[in-house]
Amino acid sequence: MIEVKDLYKEFDGVPVLKGISATFEKGKTSLVIGESGSGKTVFLKCMLGLLTPEKGDICYDGKNYGEMTGDEKRNLRKEIGMVFQGGALFDSSTVEENIIFPLKMFTDKPYNEMLERVNFVLQRVNLENVNDKYPAELSGGMQKRVAIARAIVMKPKYLFCDEPNSGLDPKTSIVIDNLIQEITDEYEIITIINSHDMNSVMEIGEKIIFLKDGIKEWEGTSDDIFKTDNKAITDFVYSSNLFKKVREAQLKESGS
Repeated sequence: MIEVKDLYKEFDGVPVLKGISATFEKGKTSLVIGESGSGKTVFLKCMLGLLTPEKGDICYDGKNYGEMTGDEKRNLRKEIGMVFQGGALFDSSTVEENIIFPLKMFTDKPYNEMLERVNFVLQRVNLENVNDKYPAELSGGMQKRVAIARAIVMKPKYLFCDEPNSGLDPKTSIVIDNLIQEITDEYEIITIINSHDMNSVMEIGEKIIFLKDGIKEWEGTSDDIFKTDNKAITDFVYSSNLFKKVREAQLKESGS
């Protein structure tokens, strides 16, 4: 479990996170949503240790990140997988070289064992015979699947995804959503996703945290969204065409 307690972060005296608390459980996909400037990216970076909050605690399975030694933090990083918004693949490296990179950096396994692991995760994300291809030779959806393969090659306990569907068409986005959820369930990973994609909320939103102006405005599931009277979250989600259609159908049904 990841526990975030009373998290504050500011830049140049301007508060960006204003006392956020949340818990994230293994085997569940948790989505952090909100408008641009709501604080969700800063929130993710604080959990990853890329930013240091002014106040608050972030605990990984009961261990406070702020109290860890340098060695403990390095060991924790080995247990974290990250899928970046743009994929962040090395353009001049092949798919195989991209995925094997964390294994070379963090392990001393023989090369044949590393290659076996690379091929396993490629099969897991439904990509085969692409080892020698370069990212530019792949479609956007395939690149995201390579990024997911690299993120899970170290068998992480925690998976962070920053806008994993950015730039993808709706059909491919659903494929990526389903893949992330399958991997989360299969390996009981704690998965946290920053997203503005309301399709993702509907597809894999086992837990949703809605940030507004640096505050946790609402928390619940995708089903709870249709029952809440919180105006901030309903205004946000119903700005999506998908949710508009669902809401209109609900109102029509209730009025019939």
